[in-house]
Amino acid sequence: MTGGQLMAAAERRLGPYWSMTRSQVYRELPVLADMGFVRLGKPGPRSSQPYAITASGKRAFSRWLAEAPGRDALRNPVALRVAFGEQHSGGQLQSLYNDASEYHSEALAMAKEQAKEAKKNGDAYGSAALEFAVAYHKAALSWLKTAPAN
Repeated sequence: MTGGQLMAAAERRLGPYWSMTRSQVYRELPVLADMGFVRLGKPGPRSSQPYAITASGKRAFSRWLAEAPGRDALRNPVALRVAFGEQHSGGQLQSLYNDASEYHSEALAMAKEQAKEAKKNGDAYGSAALEFAVAYHKAALSWLKTAPAN
């Protein structure tokens, strides 16, 4: 797959509970190739560069799965701005809450649908990960209802 195809596949599978950027994907692919974890394929249209995982890459992935995951990295841009709530002008904070509520409502609906589909397809692990996303968006919506306004 090309970087764009990998990004699209990752967004579909991981997007509800793991954020990534295009720049991360494109930055890491050459590094993975240098490490022998992926190999370059024949360049496609518009100089697109496909990659394929190697046997070494599959072994590295298996080792990574066995490692301790480390701590969560909590970075919520809305909570960060709320921490400076007294500096917000009039409707700024309410607008922030409204936008965040809209986002989390849409993301919740999508995560619920994806979890339902994964469960229907017998993907217990994918379903479990998506249930995390469902719980996260529910918690965010609950918090937004109680966050202070100025």
